[in-house]
Amino acid sequence: MSAETTTERPTYVLARAEVRAVNRVSPSFVRVTFGGDELFEFGTPGEVFDSRIKLIFPPASGVLPTLDRENGDWWGSFLAVPEEERGSMRTYSVRSLRADEATGTEVDVDFVLHLEPGLTGPASRWASAAAVGQELYLVGPRRGVDADAHGGAEYAPGTAASVLLAGDETAAPAIARILEDAPSDLRGVAFIEVPSPADILRIDVPSGVEVHWLPRDAGEPHGLRLIPAVLAHLGDADAADEIRVKDIDTEDLLWETPDYSGLGEEIAAADAPAERYFWIAGESGVVTTLRRHLVKDLGIDRSQVAFMGYWRRGVAMRG
Repeated sequence: MSAETTTERPTYVLARAEVRAVNRVSPSFVRVTFGGDELFEFGTPGEVFDSRIKLIFPPASGVLPTLDRENGDWWGSFLAVPEEERGSMRTYSVRSLRADEATGTEVDVDFVLHLEPGLTGPASRWASAAAVGQELYLVGPRRGVDADAHGGAEYAPGTAASVLLAGDETAAPAIARILEDAPSDLRGVAFIEVPSPADILRIDVPSGVEVHWLPRDAGEPHGLRLIPAVLAHLGDADAADEIRVKDIDTEDLLWETPDYSGLGEEIAAADAPAERYFWIAGESGVVTTLRRHLVKDLGIDRSQVAFMGYWRRGVAMRG
């Protein structure tokens, strides 16, 4: 055996990324474009779908911590930094990814601006004041690595003939990316709940997909537009008329896919390929309510659905 050791590259990229552009695309969304030489191997254009990335925002001092990128344990390196110096980390979806020989790799992230007192967090505050030239860390999949290896994408319709996508404003960027990366012959429907009519954004979708934007009234809670719309579409008119959003009693976010259950449930293999695939994400209580109706009331097989709680009402997320 040779004495030479081969070090495999991590399946992720830990990059120092700089802000190249900031665009307020609607009252509730600001689109920040990141670039930089360290993003060269980030992601695979055309196969982004709902890939999740981590963003590490600088602490109050504005100075990003120094993280060890050599030992393959970026998370341990991050935690080793004193809390007041490490900054804050949040999970986001990629809105767009471009790789060009001239400009390099650029990543667009759409931030939802929750700026009301008591509701805002470090990501919203940072995005609301973001300026060209600022830097943060971006952690995401390395180009060419299988999605199963880096765990960044959950959208997996398989051979399903049609899809149903549903989510609130936090899931809107992922839904948009899924539809824009989908094959042109995709059929299905998408329901997207947003804070106001001015937050309806343009999406390039396959001709066989209908997109329904569901603006809330001022002060209306999440889900009171989304849940009835989805259930009515599926023919559960009685539930749609009497819906009440069920919040969950635990701080854990609901996360269930066709091959994983955060609740520890056993998932039986499907007897036959699914005709329809469901992808539902957003506020965890809303997602939980839809899960109950789809699986328990409508009898939809768990192997056909991905339920993902991106955040929980009244709980500050930390990762």
